[in-house]
Amino acid sequence: MNIGRPDAGGSVPPLTRTDVDLLLAVEGRPEKLDLGGQNLKGVDLAYLDLEGALLARADLSGADLSETDLTGADLSGANLSGATLSGTILSQANLSQATLSGANLGEADLSEANLNEANLCGANLSEATLNEANLSRADLSGADLSGADLGMVSLFGATLRGAILNEANLSRANLSRANFFGANLSGVNLTGADLSEADLSGAILSDGS
Repeated sequence: MNIGRPDAGGSVPPLTRTDVDLLLAVEGRPEKLDLGGQNLKGVDLAYLDLEGALLARADLSGADLSETDLTGADLSGANLSGATLSGTILSQANLSQATLSGANLGEADLSEANLNEANLCGANLSEATLNEANLSRADLSGADLSGADLGMVSLFGATLRGAILNEANLSRANLSRANFFGANLSGVNLTGADLSEADLSGAILSDGS
């Protein structure tokens, strides 16, 4: 099997679900799985146990990771644009500088995840759990965070221009220097949140606490 190696044309073909299943069987434990930098574009990895796996800089654009367990996985710098991560477990995962633009993260568990400087433009994070996550300097422009749990999250210096946060929980969140220009914050819980130097110009704040 020619896994992760260039074909006759010099390009690296995407790994398949069968390839990943075989590698998991060989390694024995998911935390030993090293798929760093691999081409996993559009692959179906739904429902797999990939806890602690190394996927840094991997191309997972358009991949299906629905309800996959990626607890503590390293996805730093990975391309997850347009990927399906609905119900995915990403608790304590490293997604720093990852690209998640247009990804579906509805109801995903991102508690204590590192999303520092991640690109989440237009991503769906509705009803997601992000409590205590690090989203410092992340770009969430146009993202849907309606009903999301962002309690004690760090959004220091983050961009949320035009984002939808209605009914989200931002209690005790660090929103210092965050840009909420034109964002929908209706019904948001901001109890104990740090809004120092945050830009709320044009934001909708009706019925918030």
